Amino acid sequence: MITPGVPQAEVKDPPSDTSADAGFARDMKTHHAQAVEMGFTIRDLTQDEHVRTLAYDIITTQQNQIGQMTGWLDLWGLTQTTTRPPMQWMSADGMTAMMGHPMAPGQAMPTGPDQPQMPGMATKAQLDQLATLRGTQAEVMFLQLMITHHKAGIAMAQDALNHAQSQVVKDLAKGMINGQNAEIDLMQQLLAERGA
Repeated sequence: MITPGVPQAEVKDPPSDTSADAGFARDMKTHHAQAVEMGFTIRDLTQDEHVRTLAYDIITTQQNQIGQMTGWLDLWGLTQTTTRPPMQWMSADGMTAMMGHPMAPGQAMPTGPDQPQMPGMATKAQLDQLATLRGTQAEVMFLQLMITHHKAGIAMAQDALNHAQSQVVKDLAKGMINGQNAEIDLMQQLLAERGA
């Protein structure tokens, strides 16, 4: 069967359920979903044109990428979710880069009500607090949370770039790294303009 836009090698030899390719697709979908949620939140909390444009860009880009990763998992005949803990696909070096401290291979992520689901993700308390703010206060908190979120996303994408087997995964990971680094630069500029 020929699938338009998909290299045939990708269809003939799909990644395994425990591969970096599948783990990245599943975990990045979750990671992106929170960025989309935060984008919609700030869009409704501020009238600042620059922050709203950034939010729109994050929403549309990351929702599109969620669709791509969902499609890959379907194409590969894999489930959209797994019972394995998040980030199990990442290398020890990748986890160290994301967490800021060494982690043993297979070491579980910290869990608890005040812990994010994955590195870089905001906690429920942080999201609840963001929803109570308006104007500049909301903008500053959003920008700070999103910078942290993007830095972890970049570490995930770098690990996928280093360890995934599928070229489409590597290509998307490289695009994410470039795009999110550019957005971090913009967000740091927006924070500086707000004295934060």
